Amino acid sequence: MADVADLREDTTSQITIELVDDSFFHLLGTFIGPPDTPYEGGTYEVDIVIPSSYPFSPPKMKFLTKLYHPNVSSASGAICLDILKDAWSPVLTLKSTIISLQSLLCSPEPNDPQDAEVAKHYMTSREGFEETARYWAEIYAGAPPKQKKEGDVEGATSGTTTGTDAKKTKAAGKKKAPVVDEVAAAGLNAAHVQQFEMLGFERKKVVSTISASHLLVIYSIPHVLTIKP
Repeated sequence: MADVADLREDTTSQITIELVDDSFFHLLGTFIGPPDTPYEGGTYEVDIVIPSSYPFSPPKMKFLTKLYHPNVSSASGAICLDILKDAWSPVLTLKSTIISLQSLLCSPEPNDPQDAEVAKHYMTSREGFEETARYWAEIYAGAPPKQKKEGDVEGATSGTTTGTDAKKTKAAGKKKAPVVDEVAAAGLNAAHVQQFEMLGFERKKVVSTISASHLLVIYSIPHVLTIKP
C-alpha cells in the first residue's frame, strides 16, 4: 500500500506505522504528543483498520493509548473526528489523517464530544482538565514528568549551594516514574470523591464503584452507591 510505504520513508514527521499480523488491512500507527499541550512528549498508539472500500471510505481508527480528551473515549479510545466520518475524502491519506489526530490534541472540540464528562471538565475547569490530561500522559503515554520551574528546587539560596543542596538538586533532576493517583487516573473530580470520604466511605471503593458504573452525574446522591462505610 502506497500510504504505508510513504510513512515508512518519512523520517521527519515522527509518525510510524506497522502492519499487524502482516496485514495491510490492520495497522498500528504511532505518533508523539504535540508540544505546548498536556500530551507533549507522550507516545500515542492508534489502531487502524482499512476497509475494502478504502480510499473511498475512511479508515477506522481508535486510540490504544489511554488519553484524557473531550473527543476521545476514556474507556474505548473511540475518536470523534469529522474526517473519520462524513467529511472523509479519497484525497486524504493515512499520514494526513494521523496528523489530523495530532491537531485534535492541540485543539479539542468540546462542543462535539466523544466523552461528555471530559468535555464538561474542559469547559468548566481548564486548569483542572489540563492537570488530569497531563497526568494521564505521564502514566499511560510515557510523557516525562513536568519540570519544576526555575527557583523551585529545594535548598536553592541566593547564589550559595552547599554539598547537601547539590545532592538534592541532582536527585531532583533524575527522572522518576510518576506515582499513580487513583482518582486522577480514573478521570474523576477529587472534590467529588472527597465528599464521599467525608461521609466515611473508603477512597478505593468510591473510585472503583463510580468508575465501574459510570455514575459520574450523581456524585451528590450518596444513597445510590452500594458502598458500606
